[in-house]
Amino acid sequence: MVIQINHKSALPLHVQVESMLREMIELPEYNKGKMLPNEVELAKRLGISRNTVRQATNRLVYEGLLIRKKGVGTRVSDHNNVVTRLDSWHSFTQEMNKKGIAFKTFEIDVNWVQPDETVRKFFSISQHKEVLCMERLRGLGEGPIVYFVSYFHPRVGLTGKEDFSKPLYKMLEEEYSTVVATSKEEISAKLADENIAGKLKISAGSPVLKRKRFVLDPGGRPVEYNIGYYNAEHFTYLIDIQKGN
Repeated sequence: MVIQINHKSALPLHVQVESMLREMIELPEYNKGKMLPNEVELAKRLGISRNTVRQATNRLVYEGLLIRKKGVGTRVSDHNNVVTRLDSWHSFTQEMNKKGIAFKTFEIDVNWVQPDETVRKFFSISQHKEVLCMERLRGLGEGPIVYFVSYFHPRVGLTGKEDFSKPLYKMLEEEYSTVVATSKEEISAKLADENIAGKLKISAGSPVLKRKRFVLDPGGRPVEYNIGYYNAEHFTYLIDIQKGN
């Protein structure tokens, strides 16, 4: 690959460098672990400042596409590591599609169940009321990465015969006129029990990220209670925090 940018282009230099780096990390040699040229070398070859290269590199590190280690260098991150932003408001399928990640559904199981007290309280339903429960096992070609358990409020009107392989929130809006507006999140760390370990193909006692998602409609009414168990070895959350005054 020819490493160069167009100094006469109206496109900002850091944007051109970022685009060039995105092309580089798709090359087989870098996917196999070869280190990218260091920032000083790239800056000299491109005829730009090191800060411009750093700006472009920071973006890809931030997205989880590159891993930079002081004194070692920068390399392409393991493609088995999936990065998601905590402030992203999409269904999981939409979020991964937006990143260009081809996620695979290994298993979908849908049943009517009597939920536990936590779910009943969130939905404000009686003890013997049944709700639709969907379990989905998702991951890459190499194997599962996340195990989802979703409960849906009876008000939505789901029957259990829907095509749950489609983006969930898009389907709810188009087919059931249910718009999701707010997601409240809880994230914790735990050790996988036998059931979760079996689903994710990891050893019992391995670390997992547990993410609870409380999904509400524009009126603040509950729509979905979702729990996701993520293989901690292959999943990363990004969080933006703004400094207060």
